[in-house]
Parts: sequence; C-alpha cells; structure tokens
Amino acid sequence: MLKLAPSAEQREALLATMRACNAAANRVAEVAFEQRTANKIALQKLVYADLRHKFGLSAQMAIRSIAKACEAYKRDKKIKPVFRELGAVAYDPRILTWKGRDAVSILTLTGRTLIPAVYQGRWTQGPENRIRGQADLVYRDGMFFLAVVIDVPEPPGGGEPDGWLGVDLGIVNLATDSTGEAHSGKGVRAVRRRNAALRARLQAKGTKSAKRLLKKRRRKESRFARDVNHVISKHLVGKAKGTRSGIALEDLEGIRDRVTVRKAQRADLHSWSFHQLRTFVTYKAALAGVPVRPVDARNTSRTCHRCGHCEKKNRPSRDDFRCVGCGFAGPADHNAAINIGRRAVSHAADDAA
Repeated sequence: MLKLAPSAEQREALLATMRACNAAANRVAEVAFEQRTANKIALQKLVYADLRHKFGLSAQMAIRSIAKACEAYKRDKKIKPVFRELGAVAYDPRILTWKGRDAVSILTLTGRTLIPAVYQGRWTQGPENRIRGQADLVYRDGMFFLAVVIDVPEPPGGGEPDGWLGVDLGIVNLATDSTGEAHSGKGVRAVRRRNAALRARLQAKGTKSAKRLLKKRRRKESRFARDVNHVISKHLVGKAKGTRSGIALEDLEGIRDRVTVRKAQRADLHSWSFHQLRTFVTYKAALAGVPVRPVDARNTSRTCHRCGHCEKKNRPSRDDFRCVGCGFAGPADHNAAINIGRRAVSHAADDAA
C-alpha cells in the first residue's frame, strides 16, 4: 500500500471521483441483476452511454465500473451487489501513470492531476523493483492509498535444501515448528475477546460517541493480528534460511468446513487468520530464497512420528500426544510439525523420481 499526499483540492477531486465510480458500479449492478447477465460486452451496450452522461465518467472509468460490477455479480448471482460510496476504485495504466518513483498522474472527474506518493515499505524502495499492472485507489481513515503489485526480483535458488522445517498451524498455538518451538495464540485470542466484549457494549449504547469509538477501533484488531503474523513468518523464514532448510506448510484448503469445534471456540476458528500467515511465510520465503512446499496434513496430528502408528486414540487431548503403539508421548503440535516436515521430504523424492 502506497500512501498518497494530495492537496486539499486534489483530495476533493479524488473523493468526487470515487463517489461517481461507485454510484456507476451500483447502476451497472442493478441492470446486471435485472437482466441476469454478467457479460461485460452485453452490459456495456446497455449502460455505457448512461454512465458517461449521468455520472460524468471518462470512457475508461465507465469500462472499469462495468468490470467491477460484473466481477461482483459473478461471485453470487442470487444477490444484487451493492458498493460503498467510497469503496476502492480500480485504475489501469490508461488512467494512472507513474511519474518517476515519487508521484502518480491519476485521472479524476475534472481531469488528470499529479499527486505525490509516499513509500512506506522497504520492498518498494529498491531501484530494481517496479510497480506493474492495475492499482486500486483506497480511502481509509481520511487518507488515500494505492494498493499496487510490486515486482521484486527473487534471489537465485540454491537447489534442494538440506532439510525441511515442518510447520503446524493452529488456534491455541498459531505456529509450531518441527524443532519444537511454538508461537502461542493466547495474546491474539485475548485481544479478540476483549474487543468483542467492547463492541457489544458500544453497540448496546448506540450513542454518537459510542459509534465514533466503534469506527475508530474497527481495524485495530486486524492490525494487531497482522503484526503478529508478520513477526511469526519473519522468524520462521529466518530460521529456515539459517539452517539451509525449506519450509513445509500444511495445506489447509477448506479447513473451516472440515473442522468441528465446541461452540465456545467457533469465534476463534472463524477469526483465525491462517491464510494471511501462510501468505506472509510464502512471500517472505521467496524473497529470502527459501523453498516452501505445501503438504497434505491429513492425519499428521494422529500419526506417531516415532513408529508411524496412526490412531484417533493417540490424541487423548488437544495438547497431548500419546502413541498407543509405542508409548511415545509429547506435545501434539510438535509431533504434527515433524510429520509435516517428513512429508515434504517424501514429496521431494517423488518429484525427483
């Protein structure tokens, strides 16, 4: 996310443009829902002239508004998409161009304007890195940002790693690796539950001051969880690189549909940001030249890494592993992480064969 620093006049122009583009997208969504079609060409014939005349959009802005509505309607044709007044607006290279590395020329309803950009992340600053493709204009907490894709050259691969660091992802322990090191999720759960209780009290009050506080705190929890995931992923990648290891991650596709938990744990399961943590590990590993291998996690928590015996009774509790075959006992997450690391080794052997 690159922060923009517009003047007061540019700020008003950007706000007016975002309102017009989202209003236009809502109009396209109405027509798409009425006609039961998400075909961009068909919708363009029906609404293009209206968008240009009624909302004052340029040709490309009208096209982007049609594309936005079509993409949203395709996801679920049972409902009519509704876009927020100041929702994100997509800009392609026809209506947004970079002027050097610290300014962007962006189209508004009143014409193009040159706005300074503020680089906040170290990956955006290298001369070899370049911004490519579409950018989304985002308005958040009174500030404007551009969500962009930045090409960062990956270091050359060093061949097959010396070993694999298995990582088991969870709720009680957000990540446990095959060396036995665990990253507890206790702090994250405490913050979420405290915020949930606070939200309930503020919503019950319903006063203007309560609503202001709700708005102020709405993204605080996600920022906290994001920071925790950054810290964990950075540590895992650094550990793997220091031991010339790859990282083996369990493939958790559809985990929320497969896992059943007690009613008291449902909020923890559905607010569990495992996908974000995996994403952070993956991109940080790529930048560090550390290979990442997803593996099938089925029965890794029920299989003894010592003797290979797999049985449900091996897990007498969530935290404990006790093999009924050989008698081995230890932390369940550590045992699962060892199995995940070993499966990466077997996958590598299968690929070589």
